[in-house]
Amino acid sequence: MVLINDNSSVLAIGDAMPHFQLPATDGSVFDTHATAAPVIAVIFTCNHCPYVKAYEARLAALADTFDEADVQIVWISSNDAENYPDDSFEEMQTKHAELGYTFPYCYDETQEVAEAYGALCTPHCFVFDAERSLQYKGQIDDNWESEDAVTKRTLKDAIAALVAGETPEVQEANAIGCSIKWK
Repeated sequence: MVLINDNSSVLAIGDAMPHFQLPATDGSVFDTHATAAPVIAVIFTCNHCPYVKAYEARLAALADTFDEADVQIVWISSNDAENYPDDSFEEMQTKHAELGYTFPYCYDETQEVAEAYGALCTPHCFVFDAERSLQYKGQIDDNWESEDAVTKRTLKDAIAALVAGETPEVQEANAIGCSIKWK
């Protein structure tokens, strides 16, 4: 496990959302062009990372919080499944079924989407407004170890601001997690 505490320099705040079309664990294909939601939160994640595991319940609750607010949350795993078999598409499908995700969990087998976004770690978040302009990138909150100790909910606050038609107060906060497992 390599700890990343940094942010992407590939996409800057205000940059256009890179388009992608990826298979999802529910049998569908998620296409950013086919999504009408005014806010899209793209979260790079995986099955095996301890940081992601610590955040799973919080992220599922976040999806439920914004379920009625026209927010599309999508998870993407870009990890090398050959060297990290827990992150294979089949294992992703199992996790989706076991935890009852209400959002797409997509597989970026070629790792092209992670490269286009500049994803550094799992989890790493990118939030786009209705014009598909990047408005937030970075972490979920400021304490991956303990939800009770969180003082800044930067991802949730960014999404809430965009839903309200406002600019997020914090637009960048270093992502913290395991490095993307590149091929």
